[in-house]
Amino acid sequence: MDIASIVGLIVCIVLVIFAIVSGVGFSAMIRFLDYKSALITLGGAFCCVMASNTMAGFLSGLKSFSLVLKTPSNDVGAAIKKIIELSNVARKEGLLSLEEAASDLDDEFMKKGIMLIVDGTDPELVRGIMETEMVGIEDRHKKNIAFWDDLGAMGPAWGMIGTLVGLVNMLQDMDDPTTIGPSMAVALITTLYGSLLANWICAPVAGKLKTNNAAEMMVKEVEIEGLLSIQAGENPRVIEEKLKSFIAPKERAALNGEEGGGEADG
Repeated sequence: MDIASIVGLIVCIVLVIFAIVSGVGFSAMIRFLDYKSALITLGGAFCCVMASNTMAGFLSGLKSFSLVLKTPSNDVGAAIKKIIELSNVARKEGLLSLEEAASDLDDEFMKKGIMLIVDGTDPELVRGIMETEMVGIEDRHKKNIAFWDDLGAMGPAWGMIGTLVGLVNMLQDMDDPTTIGPSMAVALITTLYGSLLANWICAPVAGKLKTNNAAEMMVKEVEIEGLLSIQAGENPRVIEEKLKSFIAPKERAALNGEEGGGEADG
């Protein structure tokens, strides 16, 4: 589980609830619960996003929320170490030996690249195929990111629509001054719901999906460069230094401490 996302989302709503009940008590929560406001704001926002997507795309966007609660497996350091390990195998036993090594891999992207190399595919074609697949993966990620960006934009907009509806109803009953305060409060709740949807849920989810996407694309770029370097017969130490250029100096030092470098020429 991704602790940062879970703690962040929980603490956000806890702080809002604390601000509401502080000095008044939990009875104040009743003032902020209004099902009509929720229907206008949440129903309007979600239905508009649904209208701008296919049903499959809409459901896929909703399901992508679960991705921010999971710890991403995009470890560039682990990818570099695996590439170095494969380069040492290929240097000692030849490229064909990589087929057996690929059978134990969980990374389907890397496995596909290895099989292309084992089959003797031209390096430029290998790069083209791998980059095309990477673009396809990123496009799918961007669709989920766009879903939450769109929902975040719709939330405040429908909150304002709900507020306007509430204000119209309030103005219709101006002959009874005692109803003005409560009616105004209910009208403003829709704006609150819209802001919460946008800033408590949508913005963090979209931000985390963008972060995860960037990390995954970096790992895949490392894998492409590493596999092409293996195919070109480069020295494992040269490959290691090349791939380390993708990561920050602090991460390079940590990787050096764990790996101890690739094997030298034999």
